[in-house]
Amino acid sequence: MTEIRSHKNHGEGRTCVITRRACFSASHYYSLPELSADDNALLFGNCSIAPGHGHNYELIVSMAGELNKDGMVLNLSEVKHAIKEEVTSKLDFRCLNETWPEFDMSKSTSYLPTTEALARSIWERLKDHLPIVCLKLYEQQNLWAEYIGDDMDAYLTIQKHFAAAHRLAREELSPNENDDIYGKCARPHGHGHNYLVDITVKGSINKRTGMICDLSKLQEIVENLVIEPFDHTFLNKDIPYFANCVPTAENIALHISDLLVEPINSLGASLHKIRLQESPNNAAEIYIEKTDIKSTK
Repeated sequence: MTEIRSHKNHGEGRTCVITRRACFSASHYYSLPELSADDNALLFGNCSIAPGHGHNYELIVSMAGELNKDGMVLNLSEVKHAIKEEVTSKLDFRCLNETWPEFDMSKSTSYLPTTEALARSIWERLKDHLPIVCLKLYEQQNLWAEYIGDDMDAYLTIQKHFAAAHRLAREELSPNENDDIYGKCARPHGHGHNYLVDITVKGSINKRTGMICDLSKLQEIVENLVIEPFDHTFLNKDIPYFANCVPTAENIALHISDLLVEPINSLGASLHKIRLQESPNNAAEIYIEKTDIKSTK
């Protein structure tokens, strides 16, 4: 008689986070009916012009759960169907202002379809269908929002670029000692990078504008305090802070965070994180708020 044994997946009962990507194209515009056309233009710039402008949105849905006997958290076909049924079929090739009730600006309780507000609205449509733990919504490659179900709080990230040179060396050390610590990066004439810097801010979504903070002012602050001063410089010689501080990716990210904390606070948001990518293989992240990240030895 053949013995029949039940199969148990190696990871069954263990928690796992999976992601599903979905895309849709939609247009939107920012205009508050209680303001004049001139005031809307002053507040939102070209984004206030109807019938609006469009984006190719990319949505990343993160879901958590235990592995079942089939080695899955969820059936991906069912995940795909839920996202399509609840979100993309409703938004694809539409004007966001004319889709969901919360974007109907004729109602005093509605808000504009900004990236962060749209992420929150998508969460509300999916939370009863999928065990979501995070939504990331890209409006552009260099602008995205994250929402984790925390009432009206959300995260907004802008990505900027600058090119700069640096040399990693401590003046009090000998050439051999610097070479032992920093390797090629200690060579006397330095070397350059095309840096990418992600600035992530956290705040409450305004219940009328749909914004965490004024995006154009955020862009202006970063441009004036970081990009313009840093771009096409030799950091060790052209940026006073690095005259006595080795411009590693970590120290550059830390200095950028110090430059931006107070100006971003003045916008009504808080700086959450700076991520500086030095090369495709090397990046540093500085969290301004306390995190649960612990060093391991």
